Formats: sequence, structure tokens, C-alpha cells
Amino acid sequence: QVQLVESGGGLVQTGGSLRLSCLASGDTLCISAMGWHRQAPGKERELVAATTNGDSTYYVDSVKGRFTISRDTAKNTVYLQMNSLKPEDTAVYYCRAIVRLRTYWGQGTQVTVSS
Repeated sequence: QVQLVESGGGLVQTGGSLRLSCLASGDTLCISAMGWHRQAPGKERELVAATTNGDSTYYVDSVKGRFTISRDTAKNTVYLQMNSLKPEDTAVYYCRAIVRLRTYWGQGTQVTVSS
């Protein structure tokens, strides 16, 4: 299986920035897409950003212009640069990898944005 480990979460004030990292290990050559999801208390998990092997990207409307997803294939790492953070961005952020229609999840990292 593919293992995913997130890092970079923490507490930041409104308007601040954080950079999340997701290190993938295992059969990383079979990963076709990776993305970031988040789940706030009492809310459903939502897709925030995603990227494919072709480097196409997707962002949910609420983070467009503020978040940037990038992928370093040599390092098997996906990043999520989060700028201009808002309290509504507070959530547990999960890294996700798709391998031949199978989904693998990281353990999640907490992001808290204070007012």
C-alpha cells in the first residue's frame, strides 16, 4: 500500500500562511493523482485541491487565489501553500492519493486559524 504522512499544520492568525506537506511512500510510481481534503468540526470532508500526473490542478472555489497545490515527483511530496488564511479554513487537512482507482489517506494534520 501507499503510505501518506502530512506535516506543517499548526495555529496561525487570520491572514497568515501555512505550508502543508504530504510525503508518499510505497509504490509511488502508480499514483495517478493526489489531493488535499479538509474536514471541519460538524462538517463533511471536502476536496480542497488536487493535482494529477499531468500537472492539472483543481481548487474548490473558496480557496482559489489563496491556496496553491504543487507536486515534487522526485521527492514524492505534495504541498499545499495556504495564504490569506481565514477562520473558516480551520479543519483537519488530509492528504489523499489515488492509485488505480484505490484511495489512500494520510492521518491528517490540524490547521487552526484564529481571529
